[in-house]
Amino acid sequence: MQSVALGVFLTVTTHNTIWLGLLTVAAWTPSLIGSPTGGVIADRWNRQHWIQACNTVMAISASVLAITELTHHLTPRIAVYLAVIEGFASSASWAAWQSLLPDLVDRDEVLAAVSLSSAQFNLGRVIGPLFAAVALALGSPGICFALNAASFVFVVVMFSFVRTPPRAKVTTRIRPWAETVAGARQAWAVRGCRYPILGIAIVAMIVGPFMALIPAMAIDVLHAGKSGTPWLVFGQGVGAVIGALTLPALARRTSRIYVLRASLATLVVAEAAYGLAPDLVWAVLALVLLGGAYVGALTGLNTSVQLHAPRNERSRILALYTLSLSLSYPIGALVQAAVAKDWGVRHVTETAAALLGIVIVTVTVAHPQFWEEIAVTPIEPPILLAD
Repeated sequence: MQSVALGVFLTVTTHNTIWLGLLTVAAWTPSLIGSPTGGVIADRWNRQHWIQACNTVMAISASVLAITELTHHLTPRIAVYLAVIEGFASSASWAAWQSLLPDLVDRDEVLAAVSLSSAQFNLGRVIGPLFAAVALALGSPGICFALNAASFVFVVVMFSFVRTPPRAKVTTRIRPWAETVAGARQAWAVRGCRYPILGIAIVAMIVGPFMALIPAMAIDVLHAGKSGTPWLVFGQGVGAVIGALTLPALARRTSRIYVLRASLATLVVAEAAYGLAPDLVWAVLALVLLGGAYVGALTGLNTSVQLHAPRNERSRILALYTLSLSLSYPIGALVQAAVAKDWGVRHVTETAAALLGIVIVTVTVAHPQFWEEIAVTPIEPPILLAD
């Protein structure tokens, strides 16, 4: 809801795609510090408590956003500042969220667990835009911001009920930089971690920006007004949920690598179709396909990291994975937003599809080990460590 409302607010207020890019940068680049710091803390501290602390900060940030909008004091600059705060707290909690999953399910169910996590996350892209459309019809994005603040409080309460087996306490003195470097070295040494971390950076930078430019596509290109943005986000969310719920079963019948490669190929086709869509209906349909393919690519790469990451550095390596995603996406969004200002959203989207296709073909021909290393599942089962 908040994402849709903010996108509409900035587009209607400024009609400048640069603000959409700046908002994306503000929300994601704090992970440069937040993600590795959160990974170090999650490897040492109770992960449930850390998630609760971060969500409390996000609740406060969303509350300020709601108050300033409802009192007519919200400006694009204030929205960007608050996005920095929320982005830092969010990125600091990602590693804790992800590193819990392998401790809660059997090893052969990690892909299904990651997919289910993506499904519940993207379900918000189905439900949220519908409520956002109602709130925007009533004329107040502030309602969306207030409900978002309440959602963070809900997370704090729910994590009071999460129980996992105890893990050994780390008694050595905390050294954030040294521990982050140690995790980075392990991530680079293990190809099953290194390649997905590089892969997610490429996908997020080239294709990911379509999400940041949705309001501009809806309002300025398709001329669908305020209601167009929720419908496009809704289409992407539906596709993501369908993909998250069906792709694990397909992977069991075929393989993880088959689903990953199929998802990446579909990304190229769906992105091109979205860029060529003549009206809102075709754009929504293209985004259903694009949403499913995007979640398939992300969960496939994420699962490889989950399976290959050594247990003692798991949170830190997953933090590097999310850092790769969260830095590449805003960089790509800012660049594409700047280019779209003069060249047009359609042309930027079509070019991104062609560029990803070239990258996939190049990797397949020149470096086939990329797929081979991701496809391998480590034989040695991990010793589960949990809070």
